[in-house]
Amino acid sequence: MFSPFDLPEDIFLLITDELPSPADFALCHCLVSHIKEKQNSSLRVVLSVSESLTRWQSILAKSNVNLSQQIAAKTFHFIDITSMALVQTDTDTDKVHGNPFHALYEQISSLLEEGNRDLNPGALVILDDISSLEWIGFSTSDLLRLCRALRVLCLKNQATLIIRHHIVTPGELDPLFRHLHSLCTYHLDIQPLNSGRSGDVSGQIALHSGPNAFPQSAVKTRQRSAALQYRLTDGTAIFFERGSSRGVL
Repeated sequence: MFSPFDLPEDIFLLITDELPSPADFALCHCLVSHIKEKQNSSLRVVLSVSESLTRWQSILAKSNVNLSQQIAAKTFHFIDITSMALVQTDTDTDKVHGNPFHALYEQISSLLEEGNRDLNPGALVILDDISSLEWIGFSTSDLLRLCRALRVLCLKNQATLIIRHHIVTPGELDPLFRHLHSLCTYHLDIQPLNSGRSGDVSGQIALHSGPNAFPQSAVKTRQRSAALQYRLTDGTAIFFERGSSRGVL
């Protein structure tokens, strides 16, 4: 899944980032790896809040991934989660179910069921990002209900779930993060350098086991004290040990 950590499938990976060190490269790496490893045999679903499909296509093109081909093959689906949820809040369906994300859930459920029927198991679902939904007014309880439902749905369909959450105030664990962390299998923690960004180092990345990590897993976690540093290049990232400029990828 996400090099260099070699994560298993069928997990809930929580990715957190901060304003000076956005996790765009991590999300794209996960998606590109899934496409290149499984080709047209598995499904990918991106639930986007802030970025357009055009933006995703542009970023992945740098890794020689043609999303238009994936869309034509019905192995990639892009959902504008904000527009869909806002439209539903004015419908009778929302009033009946009391959940602004009911139609979204039903659509994802249908896509995963079709994917398991027509393709191989091992789908990838990315929610980018949960924080922006909270900032535009959706309640924490509705967002948590959505995340719990997505996790159960992905477990049922042998799919991997990735959710990005922005850390606004470093060192302060907001309620949404605490609830998401309680559900996750692993937590990918992307931070800026304490000294600020430099020309050689873009940030640092740690991997923590979540409360639902697999027992006796072979996954090699890294605490913040031993975080890998990374340098962003055009379309990829180079990882290296702290204090060294030697890339490991």
